[in-house]
Amino acid sequence: MTVAIKILNTILILCAFFMGLKQGYAMLTAKTEMLQMFGKWNFSKTAVMINGTVTIISALLILFPKTFVWGNFLMAAGILMIICFHLLDKDLKGVLIELPFLFLNLVILYLQHPLSKTI
Repeated sequence: MTVAIKILNTILILCAFFMGLKQGYAMLTAKTEMLQMFGKWNFSKTAVMINGTVTIISALLILFPKTFVWGNFLMAAGILMIICFHLLDKDLKGVLIELPFLFLNLVILYLQHPLSKTI
C-alpha cells in the first residue's frame, strides 16, 4: 500500500474513531436527542446506554490491527441497524444522513489497517 493511501486511511480511521466516541458517549450519557431518536423505536434508556457502550468499544477496536475488522463490523452493524429503523419509519432523510458513515466503515475495511502487515 502506498504511503499516500496509508495516510488517507489513517485520517479516515481517526475520523471514524472520534465520531464513534462522540456518538457512543452521547448514547452512554443518555443525551436527550439520543433518547428521543431511539425512543421512537421503543429503546429504553438502558438499551440506548448499552448501544452507546458497544459503539465506544467498536471505536476503540478500530484503532488496533488485530481487532480492526471486529471494530468495523460492530460499528457498521450499529449504523445499519439505525438505517433499518429509519427505513421502517420511511424516513429517507435519516437514511441519507447515516449512509456516509456506513460507507466510511466500508472504505476503511477495504483499505485495511495502515499498520497491518498483510498486503
